[in-house]
Amino acid sequence: MVEIPRSWKRFGLILPRSAQGPASEVIGDPCIVWDEELQGWRMFLFCQPPGHGQAICLNQNDVGPGQWQFTGPLTFSNPEALLGGTTHKPFVVMDSQQMNHAAVIAGHYCLVTISYLNGHKVVQRAWADRLAGPWTLESEVFIGPGNEDEFDGKHVDAVSAYYFADRQEIIYFYMGYPLQAQQREGSRFGSAQAVATQRIGEPHIHKRGIILAPSAEHGHWAGGWVGGLQLFRGKTHHWLALINASPTAPVPTDTAISREEPPPSLGGFAYCDEEWPVHGWHWCPDPIEWIEDVPEQAVASGEGTNLWRHHILALPQGGLALFYNSGSYGQEQIYLRLSD
Repeated sequence: MVEIPRSWKRFGLILPRSAQGPASEVIGDPCIVWDEELQGWRMFLFCQPPGHGQAICLNQNDVGPGQWQFTGPLTFSNPEALLGGTTHKPFVVMDSQQMNHAAVIAGHYCLVTISYLNGHKVVQRAWADRLAGPWTLESEVFIGPGNEDEFDGKHVDAVSAYYFADRQEIIYFYMGYPLQAQQREGSRFGSAQAVATQRIGEPHIHKRGIILAPSAEHGHWAGGWVGGLQLFRGKTHHWLALINASPTAPVPTDTAISREEPPPSLGGFAYCDEEWPVHGWHWCPDPIEWIEDVPEQAVASGEGTNLWRHHILALPQGGLALFYNSGSYGQEQIYLRLSD
């Protein structure tokens, strides 16, 4: 169980962009699990090119600078099944009761990832016997956009997933982008965090709708758009979610590459006191850090503009490691902080 830390100590850059080839443009969106076969940590990540990658750390307690090795793209046994020919933002389905442990479902590991179909982002799924892969893709769309007037009418993105063995169900959290203005106060074109569920053995998912829309509170750190989510059990609250969001609402006429996720991206928390966390979510009032509070030394190392998708690793010796990618849009690298 996790309590939100009051402060964090910066440890700087731990995974830089490569000089050339895979991950030479972007490296970020970490998802970290313990790999029993490796006897170390395996990080699944978004890297450009080609969109997906992984890194390993063989030190169980020291996850800081110098400990991570980028090992290249994921391997797929049937890459011809990649919708749109590529995929990005892979996330391993987690055990909901063991933080940073991959779920074993009928003897296999499951991966969810974001692919493309007819100009829309969609969730695709893959399975493997080993966390190292190779991963075998399901050829069909697993979670696709909703109707054109719905909150996810354009894209489904930044998926994460958690297996509840006692219920034999998986919860999928995802970011939904609208095509049309939404009937809500505040940001009408901003993405929202939504949830879907699936019982093991059933072929289809059940979309349950939005759990965290952009806050209607003026100036709120999550008032513009809402990004990816990491779920874990809390101490004060039943569930906590680490999530990235922005106070800046998208403007439909914007033509910048970051138009759907205008800066700054920030990290922060939400909480839920329900046993089954598919509703009852609330924003925490403040982010982990505002961009203007990033210290000069951190800016000099490449941080700033955005603090993208955050991920917490609970260390065996105690304490929390907070990973996140930062930098200008399309130039992010992965940084680390540890709880004080």
